[in-house]
Amino acid sequence: MIKIAMIEDDLELAEILTQYLKQFNMEVTNYEEPFLALSSLKMNKYDLVILDLTLPGMDGLDVCKEIVKNFDIPIIISSARSDITDKVTALQLGADDYLPKPYDPRELEVRIKTILRRFNHSNIQEDEPVNKTFRLDNEKKEITKNGKYIKLTAGEFEVLSLLLKREGFIISREDIFDNSDILNQDYESSGSLAVIINRIRHKIEDNPKEPQYLHTIRGMGYKFIQ
Repeated sequence: MIKIAMIEDDLELAEILTQYLKQFNMEVTNYEEPFLALSSLKMNKYDLVILDLTLPGMDGLDVCKEIVKNFDIPIIISSARSDITDKVTALQLGADDYLPKPYDPRELEVRIKTILRRFNHSNIQEDEPVNKTFRLDNEKKEITKNGKYIKLTAGEFEVLSLLLKREGFIISREDIFDNSDILNQDYESSGSLAVIINRIRHKIEDNPKEPQYLHTIRGMGYKFIQ
């Protein structure tokens, strides 16, 4: 089991990332308070730290400095601060990676594995989690449910694959169109994105009227959960 200390005051994000990484043999303990996190690092053994920069009571860059000074542990900065100076400073202080928010949890998982591989970590789980109902194969342009191929139009595939990649996060209508190469054509022929979502639900849900996986978040967009 890979043990990760997360220092993040956005508790909703911390919970999403904790549940996502759990599928990959990663146990995350989140600390909202940086001083508590630093104390815990002295008493517990962790394989990696995920560190936000905007924290209560202590700036994340100062936390990074303290961790580098006192502990031999890799650090991934996870921050919404877009100033290039912060990124450069964090890396100069000794952080191993800098991941700007928002990001796909899958990207965080890959970066964790890459860093731990450099640290010769022997407990990295390379395979996809076995308990996933839906699987996305980008090379084959296929999505399966419990191993069974789902027949989708090009537009449906684009929407569902984006939702799968950002599982657990709310995706706005604008974000869906911004990340689509061919959806506009399907959008015009089908009438609306809502129609595409409805078609997807009829193909993946046991009861499309009470969706278990593809949820509408009123006024915000859509969220995929499995």
